[in-house]
Amino acid sequence: MFEPVSCTYTYLLGDRESREAVLIDPVLETASRDAQLIKELGLRLLYAVNTHCHADHITGSGLLRSLIPGCQSVISRLSGAQADLHIEDGDSIRFGRFALETRASPGHTPGCVTFVLNDQSMAFTGDALLIRGCGRTDFQQGCAKTLYHSVHEKIFTLPGDCLVYPAHDYHGFTVSTVEEERTLNPRLTLSCEEFVKLMDNLNLPKPQQIGELLGTWTSGSEGGGAGDLGSWV
Repeated sequence: MFEPVSCTYTYLLGDRESREAVLIDPVLETASRDAQLIKELGLRLLYAVNTHCHADHITGSGLLRSLIPGCQSVISRLSGAQADLHIEDGDSIRFGRFALETRASPGHTPGCVTFVLNDQSMAFTGDALLIRGCGRTDFQQGCAKTLYHSVHEKIFTLPGDCLVYPAHDYHGFTVSTVEEERTLNPRLTLSCEEFVKLMDNLNLPKPQQIGELLGTWTSGSEGGGAGDLGSWV
């Protein structure tokens, strides 16, 4: 699913037999849409999972916890955000016959993770690896050198035909592969030194919704808004 203001992709994965499901990177403004789709498909949402604390949108996982009884919010322990479950590198999130392996991929933020389906056919890369791009490293404790090594060691080591599903896209793309990005990504085919120099000189504008999030960051949380969204993802 797509949220047009922040250009965010939200991914719903479900097991046909058990009807158990997980939702990756929900957005607050589209949480009701996601809940309705889950109901229509007859799925039981176990987890609303975040790849990291986004600077350009407020997560919908807090709202989904109230819309869908039994749903738990999930984020990396290193994100600094509160959630029902904190995950670390190597942890698995199970739903039915399937599981998502957690691969720490910091650099865009210290708490970024990539989720890899247990057969390594799909990788949900958050902002660490975008299609022909990557997440910025100039705020949220970002580090270009760390991001470079994360992508090369944790994502580019996956099978070449593994599908890459990013958290955002600004050019109309929906999916890539590890081999495409390993060979065609204009940033991450550079040397580490060249990549760091490039990322240090992007001079990008601030994300559109960063003003709404600054207050919640100071208290160590990701979410925002009313009720249980305050300091929980």
